[in-house]
Amino acid sequence: MSMPATTSWAKLPAPSQQQRLAMDSLSTQPGPSADFLENHPFAGIRVGDGASLVRQVTERDIQLFAAVSGDVNPAHVDALYAKTSHFHEIIAHGMLGGSLISTVLGTQFPGPGTIYLGQTLKFLKPVHIGDTLTVTVTVSALKAANRQVWLDTRCVDQDGDVVIDGQAHVIAPADSLRILRTDLPEPLMADRNLRYDQLLNAAKSLPRIKMGVVHPCSREALEGALDADRLGLIQAILIGPEPRIRSLAGECGFDLSGFSIVDVPHSHAAAAKAVELARAGEVEALMKGSLHSDELLCAVVNSQTGLRTGRRVSHVFVLDVPRYPKPLLITDAAINVAPDFDAKVDIVQNAIDLAHALGIARPKVAILSAVETVSPKLRSSMDAAALSKMADRGQITGGLVDGPLAFDNAVSLAAAKTKGIHSEVAGDADILVVPDLESGNMLAKQLEYLGGAQAAGLVMGAKVPIVLTSRADSAHSRIASCAIALLLIAHRLRALAEPA
Repeated sequence: MSMPATTSWAKLPAPSQQQRLAMDSLSTQPGPSADFLENHPFAGIRVGDGASLVRQVTERDIQLFAAVSGDVNPAHVDALYAKTSHFHEIIAHGMLGGSLISTVLGTQFPGPGTIYLGQTLKFLKPVHIGDTLTVTVTVSALKAANRQVWLDTRCVDQDGDVVIDGQAHVIAPADSLRILRTDLPEPLMADRNLRYDQLLNAAKSLPRIKMGVVHPCSREALEGALDADRLGLIQAILIGPEPRIRSLAGECGFDLSGFSIVDVPHSHAAAAKAVELARAGEVEALMKGSLHSDELLCAVVNSQTGLRTGRRVSHVFVLDVPRYPKPLLITDAAINVAPDFDAKVDIVQNAIDLAHALGIARPKVAILSAVETVSPKLRSSMDAAALSKMADRGQITGGLVDGPLAFDNAVSLAAAKTKGIHSEVAGDADILVVPDLESGNMLAKQLEYLGGAQAAGLVMGAKVPIVLTSRADSAHSRIASCAIALLLIAHRLRALAEPA
């Protein structure tokens, strides 16, 4: 079976070291607006006075405006829909341009102390991503009573075309004011679908694989399998009690037409049957459904009938963390409770192999400990040092391994620089190897639930890849894990086809 080459979903334009340092320090450094605002009191304002600003409209501006306003009209935020619209591409919200008029009035002219009374707006032309607007306000009339000012307001694009026209009615400030501009926190915009879409696109270019779905007897487990099948990633073979699966599908409104169901009485039998099918080559991968992980893994690691190889079985989380510029792999946070040194060697190698399948040619592996110095009193630091040396000697291959590193200096160039750590891995890790399951599981779940990360992952070291989902995982997570399994199988087939 020949497999076409795939485009690496992991490769987005990488920030430079200087940009990474800037990203690390967003929360502690003042913004670029550390200057003063000055106003124009009514007594000094004349007809014809005014001010202007120039602003290029970016996709980020539109997304931020949608997020704040709640206006998620697909014409503004959905590129696929926008192609079918009257304008054939995403356009900015009309009120985004209107808000720039407010910016001039409130910060430049008349400036701080101005009270908005009214605004008319005529939207004459759409504003597209990349358009540069010149926003101008010009005094057209004055009324001394209550310091009232009328201003012509206009937004003109880079072609000289008026896109917004109108008139503002304000009360100008009475007294002069000079005030330090307020520094606002840098808003974090993370496209939670970007890498997910890239992952699916990379996987969709490959032939689908047969995946045994073990005991899909919850809505999430069944939905994830059916969606991955309909997306063309897998051919789902449902393994479990058929009456229960069909009853669940009926309750959820899922159509099982065309899906193969292998009927077994319970979850233990489903695990055994799934492993049997994998051993026979009838399925190329497995996905855990609604049974306990130990039920499936006991069948997988059975020395007589399981799917063992010469490697220790381990799990690798693949996380998309909004504040991190690339995928982050964490291992082992799901299977090996307190791995000894020999197990850690396999855990590291398994993670490197998965990184290769994701298109990371030379993954940077950080062996984590509580500190970045080697201490005989801290076993994880000793293990980290020995694993790093094994990689130097070619006993662990395919990646750049360094440790011990603490979490902060493994992912933050600023932290590594502060602590004087000189390493290609520090601050730029692709893979984090944790000391034990407890620390790894807490780290992965913290990144997911507090850091907004999206999680997927696989069990490595068995004869077939295994999607070991949590019962709390969404269908989205299960689909992403299926895509990773597909990329891994394609990578293995290409490796077998290459000349020795």
